[in-house]
Amino acid sequence: MKSYQFEEYGAPLVEKTGEAPSVSGEEVLMDVTACGVCHSDIHIWEGYFDLGNERKLDIRGGRELPHTLGHEIVGTVTAVGEKVTDVKVGDKRVVYPWIGCGECPICKSGEEQLCNRPRQLGVDVAGGYSDTLLVPHSRYLLDYGSLSKELACTYTCSGLTAYSALQKVKSRADGGKLLIIGAGGVGLAGMAIAKSVTDAEIYVADIDPEKREAGIKAGAVAAIDPSDPAAFKSFMGMTGGGVNATIDFVGAESSAAFGAKVLTKGGKLVIVGLFGGGFSMPLPMFPIKAISIDGSYVGNLQEMRELMELAKAGKLNELSITPRPMKEAYNTLEDLRAGKIVGRVVLQS
Repeated sequence: MKSYQFEEYGAPLVEKTGEAPSVSGEEVLMDVTACGVCHSDIHIWEGYFDLGNERKLDIRGGRELPHTLGHEIVGTVTAVGEKVTDVKVGDKRVVYPWIGCGECPICKSGEEQLCNRPRQLGVDVAGGYSDTLLVPHSRYLLDYGSLSKELACTYTCSGLTAYSALQKVKSRADGGKLLIIGAGGVGLAGMAIAKSVTDAEIYVADIDPEKREAGIKAGAVAAIDPSDPAAFKSFMGMTGGGVNATIDFVGAESSAAFGAKVLTKGGKLVIVGLFGGGFSMPLPMFPIKAISIDGSYVGNLQEMRELMELAKAGKLNELSITPRPMKEAYNTLEDLRAGKIVGRVVLQS
């Protein structure tokens, strides 16, 4: 098998070859045919999250090096363990990567993505920047019907993350107004899914004019630049007093602050992005405006199933996807870190 791995945090990815793993029990072996490149790959590769005020959250522990990134994975089944009955060699499947221990109360509640002993593909164990992938159980493999493999793989992270966040604001946003902050890969995935989840009037905010234009093309009523000093007053005017819900797909100090500031009474901010930094807000504003702030981390397996059914039924708008060969994994990470990518890049084996 051939994989693209980092041997030290922040170092260039290198091509490594080795023997493909064998399977037993409930395990499934796959040939990787496509793998999306996600912004969270950059944090894993760098080994930390920025907490603001020159503080960093070190996430290097528990991960063996060299490590293979990639959690948005589609592939073809090449071997199955003796206990596997629901997939067979030759089946094409998209892979749910947010795998937990399977034994703790969190996993048994259905929120496996929040497990404290995770086995997440491309995060904790080897992922899809490779031509071969070992999946611990066939329940994590979903049929993607007639969807293209490039589109299907994006639903396992950017799509799922957006879908789960939209579910968290649905009760506030339905019949009202929703602001999506960040028209990057995940934000545009949110735009593509939103019309199937909520009937809210949708606005988009981004500091990049090209991404604001992409948000308009994806169906936003209007797009604003939140870094413009006049943006707050202008936005409150155009929305008649703010929005009922905000999803922050950036997760920076400035984006979260803007997202909270433009909420109406009873509004809700969901922070998804992991850009980093700190966030503060006067405590009296929480009860005075009766607002709430949630965090949202990817999504659970049931949400993944729901999302795939919507996608296969043709109820989601298409995403802008740029294919690249797998050998371009490192260059793609650098381009993504530099903000040079609009939409999603999907690596192909």
